[in-house]
Amino acid sequence: MASRYKGPLQAFRIARAKFPLFDGAGAAIAGARWNVIGQRVIYAAESYATALLEILVHSNLARVPRGFAFIEIHITNEIDIEEITASDLPKWDASDCVASRSYGSRWYIEMRSAVLVVPSLAASGRQRNILINQDHPQFQLLSASPPKHVKWDRRLFRRQTAK
Repeated sequence: MASRYKGPLQAFRIARAKFPLFDGAGAAIAGARWNVIGQRVIYAAESYATALLEILVHSNLARVPRGFAFIEIHITNEIDIEEITASDLPKWDASDCVASRSYGSRWYIEMRSAVLVVPSLAASGRQRNILINQDHPQFQLLSASPPKHVKWDRRLFRRQTAK
């Protein structure tokens, strides 16, 4: 069963700097794990590390990438937040995304909250992603920092050799 609570909450979003970071256009164009095409959802993570991990699993990066930036999103205590845990939704992590996409799409359409906190698949459900409904009336109460350059640790892209 999903739960409701109030912020404050902080989220981090990492994306290619050539695109607006505080915008759900990419998810609206392609759809994603928690939304269908046409729904403007901003995907972020509760920690900077989880945001980095999400980029790594969704990209085919063999070398240190260039042109990525991050923002910090500030979710105040006035914002309605809904949370779903891994145990609340069976098959949320299925590769066909049926359960997660159905849940997230209903959340978006019903405007139940401006923010939905969900488990991160990249972190095996042990960390959380933050989804923001850009069309929700409370969206205007959210704020984001200016974009800052992502400094990658080169060791993430080092080829491992067998010993």
